[in-house]
Amino acid sequence: MDGVKGKTVEAKLERITRKWWFFLIFIVIQFIPSYTSKTADVADIGIITGEILSKGIVYSLSVIYPVFKIVPAVLLILIVLFRNRVRRIFAGYVALTYILFAFLQNIAITEKWGLGILTINLAMFLAVAAFWIWETIAGKNDYTPQRRPLWRYWVVPVALLAFWYPANGTTFAADFNPVSIVTNMAGLTFCMMTPVYLAVLTIYHPRVNIPVLRVTALVGLIIAFYNMWVNFFMFPGDMWWNGVLHFPLVVISIYAFIFSFIRTPEE
Repeated sequence: MDGVKGKTVEAKLERITRKWWFFLIFIVIQFIPSYTSKTADVADIGIITGEILSKGIVYSLSVIYPVFKIVPAVLLILIVLFRNRVRRIFAGYVALTYILFAFLQNIAITEKWGLGILTINLAMFLAVAAFWIWETIAGKNDYTPQRRPLWRYWVVPVALLAFWYPANGTTFAADFNPVSIVTNMAGLTFCMMTPVYLAVLTIYHPRVNIPVLRVTALVGLIIAFYNMWVNFFMFPGDMWWNGVLHFPLVVISIYAFIFSFIRTPEE
């Protein structure tokens, strides 16, 4: 009965996440104003957004950065070794990280506006977390090995680049110190971990939770658009390398989003 019920829920969510109004919800979310504890002028919204993102809680947690690099690496190895026996653990970890991304990256104490909350990102990240929480319960992702053409693995080196994030966390200049693959903050950021999670799902597609794949990729696309604008158009001189390191989010999100609409004989 639980299996039948789970398939029914998945089928309903698969249909819902195809609807035009579902995508309209995410467009409407983009107009939610940021929160500040001190009165702010609407004209300052861009500056406020930058302040929150550059002074988020996550920057004060460097002592735990290695944990969020080592744990996902271990989980990916366990998926290869133990397959579906760890799928709920992996999904639970992903859900937890999206909750952390939501609160740690999008909440900050600013000098001028006091407490600042980037509500747009908070809402979208929590929406992604909700879908992964459902996957933790439903266990629809199937990590059983499948025969796949070699080209399907192009996402691996691209996701690895995001996971490494070879850049100085302060100046955003290129920094290929191999130690940073374990010590930098990428494991606690939406933009660097989403390509990793999507890469896993696309490799095992179509035997994955399609609504989870679709919503994660959709939010990835939205955030990627903002990052391309900021890094290449607003601050190209200082942020261009950071923009380059966001290309994994762009290309893998597009790829995963397209995949979420492709039906195969296996489905």
